[in-house]
Formats: sequence, C-alpha cells, structure tokens
Amino acid sequence: MKTLRLLVVFFVFAGVGCTGLPEGIEPVDELNLERYQGSWYEIARLDHSFERGLSNVTAEYSLNPDGSVTVINRGYSAQEDRWEEAEGRAVPVEGSAEGHLKVSFFGPFYASYVVFRLDDAYRTAYVTGYDRDYLWLLSRSPEVSAEALREFRKVVRDKGFDPGELIIVDQGKNIAARDRAN
Repeated sequence: MKTLRLLVVFFVFAGVGCTGLPEGIEPVDELNLERYQGSWYEIARLDHSFERGLSNVTAEYSLNPDGSVTVINRGYSAQEDRWEEAEGRAVPVEGSAEGHLKVSFFGPFYASYVVFRLDDAYRTAYVTGYDRDYLWLLSRSPEVSAEALREFRKVVRDKGFDPGELIIVDQGKNIAARDRAN
C-alpha cells in the first residue's frame, strides 16, 4: 500500500526534531499505554497537507515489549479511490509527563504527540503536536455526541486553538463497517 501522506510530510518538513510542548498546554499526568492501545477514530482535526482529502481516518496503537508503541494511521482518499496507510513508532519523552510522547513515521525524525485531555474510560482523547497548528479529537467510536463535540470546541478555544478551523472527519465507511458487523 502506498505510504500514507498522514504525518509523513509533517515529519519531513514541519516536525523534524520538534518534540516540545505548545505554551500553556500540559500533557495528562497519567497515560496508561496499555489502556490507550487499540483503535481510535479521528473525529475532528485541523487541516494539513498530509491529511488533506482523507476521510475515515483511524489510528491503531499497539504496545511493544520494549515500551514503545507501534502506530498505524489509515485514511481513505476518495480522489484516488484507495486507502493509504503509514506505520510509525512512538515513545515517551524522557523526563516528561506520561501524556507527552514523541512519534516518528520517518526514520530518526520525531515530533510531539501530546495527549492533553483523556477521559477516565479512555473513550476520547484531545491530542496536539509541538504547537497549536496540530489538533485532533480522537474517539473509540466513529461517532461522538453533539455535546462531546461542543465540549471539545470549548476546551480547545480556551487553550488558544481556533475551533473555527476544525474539520469534522467523515467516518461513513467506518460507521457502515461497524453496522454490518453488528
């Protein structure tokens, strides 16, 4: 499968060596990577060239014996009528809160993956990169309530992000697949 644009271009051009935190954003103190692993659906994001035009975006996290995390991002390009996928590796940033990881999809180049809000049940996560140009709402389900989306918009506005720039990700193919399985 062709390498997914998702995050690869980011690491080559924008994220090389950027493992810091956006000012005023604190990662969650406790992130249990064993509980965090599994499938997450991208519900909302700020737009970037590496994800532009992709829908049905998911991330699959699996914990490795060495404590690192394998990351598989997948998205559908309607324009190209195909799924794209990229595999990466994440590790905790040494000396940081547990919610601050660094992830690489391209060799030795890492960028921040900052979980700054996570519900107790590990059902939704708010994630940013090394600055406020990167933002994602992830969920264990391909759909969230209108209230959950309103809360996300409020929190990120209060944290200095522009919620007016958010893209709500079409998860239609994933919803249909879930419904067929049930």
